[in-house]
Amino acid sequence: MKKKQDMKKLLLSFMLIGFLISCNIRNSKKDPNSLANMDVQFTDTTSVQMLDSVYDFGKTTEGTKISHDFEFRNTGKKPLVISSAKASCGCTVPEKPEEPVKPGETGLIKVVFNTASHPGPAHKTIVVASNAYPQFPVLVLSGVVNGKN
Repeated sequence: MKKKQDMKKLLLSFMLIGFLISCNIRNSKKDPNSLANMDVQFTDTTSVQMLDSVYDFGKTTEGTKISHDFEFRNTGKKPLVISSAKASCGCTVPEKPEEPVKPGETGLIKVVFNTASHPGPAHKTIVVASNAYPQFPVLVLSGVVNGKN
């Protein structure tokens, strides 16, 4: 009887080890374009000041497009290069500046949220990767989308 219990424990141990190894293998094959992997390293860093990082659009009706420009200023001494801006959902499309933003100048990240098929509370986030240190804060677009009547 004891041998049977020992075999069960040994088998469970091997299964647990196999499970943990397989989880680690899956995590090591991360998508380089995912929001979690946007930590880009730059040698010439600068600083940024967000003039607005949260936009509450209040209430709107399903089917409308919410548009907002998030404004920022390059407060550093080097040009600010934005390598990407990614939204948490395909219904939200950010548009980043293509050219570097010179020290002292302001720039915009334009965001359009298509509310079609998204009734209810909305909380959309945009992650910006750049040569700013500290990094851009997460940009937030939020409000309530009322369903069509």
